Amino acid sequence: MIIEALYFALPVYFANMAPVFFKKLNFLSKPINNKLFGSHKTYGGFIFGILTAILVTFMQYKLNLSINLLNYSNFLLIGFLFGFGALFGDLVKSFFKRRIGIKPGKPWIPFDQLDFIVGGLLFISLVYVPEFEIILTLLVLTPIGHILINHIGYYLRVREVKL
Repeated sequence: MIIEALYFALPVYFANMAPVFFKKLNFLSKPINNKLFGSHKTYGGFIFGILTAILVTFMQYKLNLSINLLNYSNFLLIGFLFGFGALFGDLVKSFFKRRIGIKPGKPWIPFDQLDFIVGGLLFISLVYVPEFEIILTLLVLTPIGHILINHIGYYLRVREVKL
């Protein structure tokens, strides 16, 4: 079940990581709304995050593994919902971070580790609602994985902040 849950959430995870890898591309690097969300939430990050989630769901569709929890034949919709949900969740969290005075890029535990998975799960629920055990598994394992990936990204100099 853990493997199924993590495989199911791959589009969300990759959508959340994509803006970090594509930020070096200067086009579309304009902040969505600096005052509301901070300088780190850009149009490019949003677009590339969604496109990355679609690419991941396309690969899941092509692989057609036995651990699939849903039918990926409509990979465009599934990828869009996962990607948009992940980035929308991150955007909502950033809105609240700005309201309470936390600077962009500064950690806000546990919300930094849960925002994208909650957003992805909410939006994918428009077409598929996973079992409670899958949701619980993702809500427990995602923060652990997120912190681990952030540490790796920091040491590889891809991320500026180590959580």
